[in-house]
Amino acid sequence: MSSKDMTAPNTKLALYLAAVTFVAITMFAAEAKGQTEQENQAELADPLEPVRPGVSSSQLFAELNAHNEMRKASLRDYTALRTYQVIDLKGKVRAEEIGRMEFRAPDHKRFVVTSEAGSGLIRRMALNPLISSEIETAAGKEHHDSAISPENYSLDLLGEQQVGSHRCFVAQANPKRNDKYLFEGKLWIDVEDYAVVRIEGHPAKKLSFWIQRADFVRQYQKIDGFWLPQKDQTFVQVRMYGKKVLTIEHQNYVVNAAPHNEGPALTQEARARSVTGAN
Repeated sequence: MSSKDMTAPNTKLALYLAAVTFVAITMFAAEAKGQTEQENQAELADPLEPVRPGVSSSQLFAELNAHNEMRKASLRDYTALRTYQVIDLKGKVRAEEIGRMEFRAPDHKRFVVTSEAGSGLIRRMALNPLISSEIETAAGKEHHDSAISPENYSLDLLGEQQVGSHRCFVAQANPKRNDKYLFEGKLWIDVEDYAVVRIEGHPAKKLSFWIQRADFVRQYQKIDGFWLPQKDQTFVQVRMYGKKVLTIEHQNYVVNAAPHNEGPALTQEARARSVTGAN
């Protein structure tokens, strides 16, 4: 998506991939116990079917861009409950941060912490910087050319598949350069809205010497006509330390609830404690 907060599958995904480097190193340094159990990413149950006639990759790019422009023009604000967790492969939560993410167009975000648990080191050194990076990127303090566009990717249509209640085009996304802000993997695009429903993949470039592999799944949900993130799940393999899982759940969205002229006023909860980007 083409600007600031409107870039859910693009800039927000890019910062998420890049932040995995720091998150993984700090969380594994803090929890350096080997794990033997394996946890697989959720598989889609319905089979892949042939794509309908007349659909091309250039059409998908054009429709994606048109959808993103409509979203940018219409989405004024939202709030959502966010849950960040670092989990080992036995299912034990090692660190957790829960709070409310607030967005006001065009570029203001604030995360208000409501609950914390688990390792304070992981929360301070990994989760909080991840949250702050998203806020700084929304405000335009960081910019990376990571759009799902013909300049950055080629798309190979693989077929169509049902994802929950949504019929989707499935495409292989091949990055045109080795860049940690791009990914290699698959896209599921709604056949009616031409919105991204699901992304699976890994960074196009190795994130660091320490991170041998980072496989992610990002799922979206449709809220009041807008496609917004639902869940992020990243399985990280770190040299010498093994695997852990970083998850982010996005729930309880309230969309376009603020009056048009309402600014980002601080609430009592926000005054008590909020995570914001560095000035």
